[in-house]
Amino acid sequence: MKLNKIAQLIGANEKNIPAAEINWLLTDSRSLSFPAESLFFAICTARNNGHNYIVELYQQNLRYFVVSEMRPEFEKMTDAVFLQVNDTLQALQGLAAANRSTFKIPVIAITGSNGKTVVKEWLYQLLHANFNITRSPRSYNSQIGVPLSVWALNENTQLGIFEAGISEMHEMEHLQPIIQPTIGIFTNLGEAHQENFSGLKQKCEEKLKLFAQSEVLIYCSDNKLVEISIAQSDFKGKLLSWGKSDKAVIQILQVEKASLNTKVLMKYAGSEFKVVIPFTDDASIENALQCVVLMLHLGIKPDEIAKRILLLEAVAMRLEVKEGVRDCLIINDSYNSDLNSLGIALDFLNQQATAKNLSKTLIISDILQSGQTSADLYKTVSKLVQNKNVQRIIGIGSEISKHADKFESIDKTFFEHTEDFLKSSILWELKNEIILLKGSRAFHFEDISEKLELVTHETIMEVNLNALVDNLNYFRSKLRPETKMMCMVKAFAYGSGAVEVARTLQHHRTDYLAVAVADEGAELRREGIRIPIVVMNPEKGSFGMIFDNKLEPEIYSFRLLDSFIASTEKLGLTDYPIHIKIDSGMHRLGFEPQDVEQLLTRLKGQTQVKVRSVFSHLSGSDEAKFDAFTKQQIATFTACANQFSATFSHHIIRHILNSAGIERFPEYQFDMVRLGIGHYGISSLPDVNLKQVCALKTIILQIKNVKAGETVGYSCKGIVNADKRIAIIPIGYADGFDRKLGNGVGEVLINGQRAKVIGNVCMDLVMIDITNMEAKEGDQVEIFGDHLTISEVADWLKTIPYEVLTSVSRRVKRVYFQE
Repeated sequence: MKLNKIAQLIGANEKNIPAAEINWLLTDSRSLSFPAESLFFAICTARNNGHNYIVELYQQNLRYFVVSEMRPEFEKMTDAVFLQVNDTLQALQGLAAANRSTFKIPVIAITGSNGKTVVKEWLYQLLHANFNITRSPRSYNSQIGVPLSVWALNENTQLGIFEAGISEMHEMEHLQPIIQPTIGIFTNLGEAHQENFSGLKQKCEEKLKLFAQSEVLIYCSDNKLVEISIAQSDFKGKLLSWGKSDKAVIQILQVEKASLNTKVLMKYAGSEFKVVIPFTDDASIENALQCVVLMLHLGIKPDEIAKRILLLEAVAMRLEVKEGVRDCLIINDSYNSDLNSLGIALDFLNQQATAKNLSKTLIISDILQSGQTSADLYKTVSKLVQNKNVQRIIGIGSEISKHADKFESIDKTFFEHTEDFLKSSILWELKNEIILLKGSRAFHFEDISEKLELVTHETIMEVNLNALVDNLNYFRSKLRPETKMMCMVKAFAYGSGAVEVARTLQHHRTDYLAVAVADEGAELRREGIRIPIVVMNPEKGSFGMIFDNKLEPEIYSFRLLDSFIASTEKLGLTDYPIHIKIDSGMHRLGFEPQDVEQLLTRLKGQTQVKVRSVFSHLSGSDEAKFDAFTKQQIATFTACANQFSATFSHHIIRHILNSAGIERFPEYQFDMVRLGIGHYGISSLPDVNLKQVCALKTIILQIKNVKAGETVGYSCKGIVNADKRIAIIPIGYADGFDRKLGNGVGEVLINGQRAKVIGNVCMDLVMIDITNMEAKEGDQVEIFGDHLTISEVADWLKTIPYEVLTSVSRRVKRVYFQE
């Protein structure tokens, strides 16, 4: 679409707008790929302001911006075009809605508490042979994600499939005009995002607003609340209900689960037919049946539906980073295969790029159903790869191979088939590389992944990088725009893995990182972390490492100060940054208030070090009963900090708030705050539900039947009073599963049910009681995560979440992912 046309549609009245062709809408400054064809919307949220990144984007040759405020620095950008509107998010949504109105095609909208992305991807698997489909990339279902998804509609699109999610009232009324669905699918109704609704019925009614103008609505009538809400919504289109009731349009007569699949007998329009779903869990069965009903509505014959359903493949819901063979890192994204998802995946590849001589490699298959000619498509792919600084491309498929010449100035190899690549020597030459696998399902890139990934571990700690960023932004929302943030990544980033966490925090523009000892900081520097790093417990023997890696020490005593000054003097250094710790009442490390005058005299009499910040630590900011003492600490710190400001002419950063302090005392944020346990989903406020970042998981190794009167485990502590069924899981106290959780104290989660520990916890194994539970060998076991929280485990142990997290040993494999 032309820029001058866009200006008209969004109500920007600027004159002399050029007729530049805009193909890409941008809301994240880090995702810029095609500056000449992109339009940036500077969206303002409670946690960020897009206007802060316009100068940076201008320096990267972007020239077109939609803004709601004009800042003085923009006046210098004389060749830039600024489209000024009242609300940039409304402008983005309005533009997407206008674009949608130009297409007279069937559009499917999917909403519900769970299953939206799976249903969308399965519909693509089932229907891509019939239609040229445009669909949401990944889980783009938010107020920003939906308009970006709908913008991708083009003249070749025959069917649109978009998901829509909400977290509060009045959001769906903004998404409905953007998608304008002709067909609606309501997946299910659950507790997700319930906190902003008075009840499930209110949330259901809000979600149903998406289908106000739809011609058809598909839903499961077994949920009576959903059925009642639909009846009361005055929906005027065709209702395609399915369920066990004989009143359902499509009746489910029988569901028969086997070990690997589920047979479902159905009745529609007076005729019975059967489908075999290659899954056995209830969620997958429900999602598959939504797809069956949709295909029936589209006129696909039951026999053909049954053939396609049998071929359904599991949907990888996230981008995972895994260790590969020969010191490679593997990012597997065979989830979407289109230009939008390729751009997202390449951004993630860049985010994960390290500074230890790892080059970036893309293994990509033919992109199916792009809506472009092959020549135009692979020319665009080539530009995208070049703009993302990928060093090597391996193309697999006949179409991409035909256009090998489009990929210039890059190490390139092409193969007709995946098997050809697997047989080639190229596979074994891959080493010291970050490799992104981006393939359409027909090319079976799982075979490549299997060859490149290291052996899978049965016990893993999953680290959700999206949740980490969401929590970071929650705390940022409490701060003034100019307040800096220092993020604590000490103790292996609270057990979650310092390097990956630090890399993510750096990518999201954290101002400082903090580690406990110099070794931790040096490791981060080796892995390419460039932002300032503070060492909280510097040892005299580590000063050389601090200097070599440009780390900044905390100074808490005269002895340490004198030693550090002496070391800087020997090296001829001046103005080396240090951070002064004040003991405001916690009585741990730090200078006493009465020492400040002497300290200032000592600092003024030298030039080797320069105070970068002065700070203190709150001892009870998470509990209301200590509020008076907290304010006393803040008053003591303020007086000391004021003495520093009065003594030195340069600006000295002041900070005292920790995670709990940010939430409970934001008025004392000073110049910077320090975020620690809050990253990982722990809030000091009872009504705040932060996202769980870490999930410790394992599997059932073996199941045994134990008769009454026998015992389980060491010292015969697991006494069996009645016949029991027990499961053995490969995790023990050497992994961080505390021995105090043994003998019925601790619980784990299997298939949504809790199972108690029986007997003593062993070094490498734990036994759990699964009597009367549906469980089999190989089933996943959650030790803590989304459903069994770290805080609950901490309560069992009568300790704090910090200890639970940091106790997970390094022998437990960390798996990082981005949803």
